[in-house]
Amino acid sequence: MSDTDEAEAEEAEEPAVELGEGPDVAGEPIARVASRLTWPAKRSDLRAQEGDATIRTPEGPRDLDDVLADSEVPLFESRSEFVTEVEEVVGRGPVATE
Repeated sequence: MSDTDEAEAEEAEEPAVELGEGPDVAGEPIARVASRLTWPAKRSDLRAQEGDATIRTPEGPRDLDDVLADSEVPLFESRSEFVTEVEEVVGRGPVATE
């Protein structure tokens, strides 16, 4: 292994951002859930694929299935349209911690 390869390997082992001490945040960011999906997507398909996912919201964790049940969009053309709709249903703002 060259010196450059060894230096890169050492950098890869260290975390990019050191996590601090503090309360856990329940649920997943909606962007993470959206990254696992393909677009366009029907609301019913999203509920079947990821409905059991718990997402982070300003009011605390919520099941994605419940959030999508409150939405009236039948087809999401893009990831950004999906994220925007979810944020309109759950709100925007700081995420509640435990």
